[in-house]
Amino acid sequence: MANVEKVSVSMTPQHAELLRDAVQSGAYASGSEVVREAMRDWSAKWMQKREEIAKLRAMWAEGKASGPATDADFDAVLDEAREELAAATTDAR
Repeated sequence: MANVEKVSVSMTPQHAELLRDAVQSGAYASGSEVVREAMRDWSAKWMQKREEIAKLRAMWAEGKASGPATDADFDAVLDEAREELAAATTDAR
């Protein structure tokens, strides 16, 4: 590992025990290996979360740009959605 940076991390005694147990069991060669795997998992989740947040912001902006809010009959909207779903299900067969 030519390009690494050492960082100090504080954790609960329970997490430290889990980390030590993972190394002592032979599943990992070192505590650093455990932390690197945890960081890879977290990094993937974080990137997905950032993408989802960006999509929500874009949808919010699109909604705001679409004009003022209008009243809607919720039951009518549900009925229309059910009809579209039924039609799509029928078409798929």
